[in-house]
Amino acid sequence: MSRSSIIVIGAGLSGLATAYFLKKKRMNVLVLEANTKIGGRIQTIIGNNSATMEMGATWFGRQHPNLLAFLKEIELDYFRQHTQGISLFETMSFVPPQKFEIPDSDEPSYRLAGGTSKLIEKLANYIGLEYIKLDTRIVEITDKGSEVALKDDKGYLYLASQVVITVPPNLAINTIAYVPALPKALTELALSTHTWMGESIKFAVEYASPFWKQKQYSGALFSHVGIITEMYDHSAYDNSSFALMGFLNGSTNVLTKQARQDKVIKQLVQCYGAEAENFVTYHEKVWREDILTFCPYNDLVMAHQNNGDALYQNSFINSKLHFAGSETATENPGYMDGAIVAAQTISSKLK
Repeated sequence: MSRSSIIVIGAGLSGLATAYFLKKKRMNVLVLEANTKIGGRIQTIIGNNSATMEMGATWFGRQHPNLLAFLKEIELDYFRQHTQGISLFETMSFVPPQKFEIPDSDEPSYRLAGGTSKLIEKLANYIGLEYIKLDTRIVEITDKGSEVALKDDKGYLYLASQVVITVPPNLAINTIAYVPALPKALTELALSTHTWMGESIKFAVEYASPFWKQKQYSGALFSHVGIITEMYDHSAYDNSSFALMGFLNGSTNVLTKQARQDKVIKQLVQCYGAEAENFVTYHEKVWREDILTFCPYNDLVMAHQNNGDALYQNSFINSKLHFAGSETATENPGYMDGAIVAAQTISSKLK
């Protein structure tokens, strides 16, 4: 049995940011993570040619002021997403893609230099790896009067004065038992709260050279007909490595990885020519298969449904249990900006 002042469940961005802010207040914090690695829905894959390819959270912009201010605070650099050149839009299968250019006047998107995982690494180093316990899946939370007892799937107990849950609400309700039971209104809300990225399939194709740029293409592709529905150039900030990255049609989760890869390459060849066949590596992430992130809904849940609901700002189990995942944020819920907002909000309340 171990005892901490505050236990944070989940070592994704919101969980680590919460621990970061609490550590700045010199509070005793322990982060418990069910996975064998940190990061949650931030996952950066390094390719054979050192391309950094994002399987999770990637872009942000000036509409995310809380994240931008936080990146400045922890001194992380970012760069503008490449959009120069000819972009493609596939409207129908029997006609060539429409060509267009994204105006420079459009609001830019940004990416973190070196990959989004740099943000996770920076936070973990500040918190201290000794305060982040991996492979620890909490299955029960029980009110013990002045403390809360948490039991993991191996039977080990943890005691804390306060508990902050930062995993998606739907997952938290489906995978953890609460004693006493949480209010029915909260349970019903969580079960119908959308988990951001949950239904997404992200992919990336690494190349030895940016042949699309050499042909004056931006690497941006939008399609109503192919397996790739949205795609962008994903070359490194210093052009030292090259990739294309985006989203696949969510219904193709029923296919094998090889079948999806074949369809992706075929679509890229149709759009950019035979050079697209000469890729270095192919990667993908089917988020609905990640049981530590996504839990199927009981009923139809729409994108962003119930994200940021006011009920998540309340405390439970006699004010000792709190929800502070990105989906609970009062601003930009579901996004990285929302994760920072949720972390700042809860850390300001705890003493």
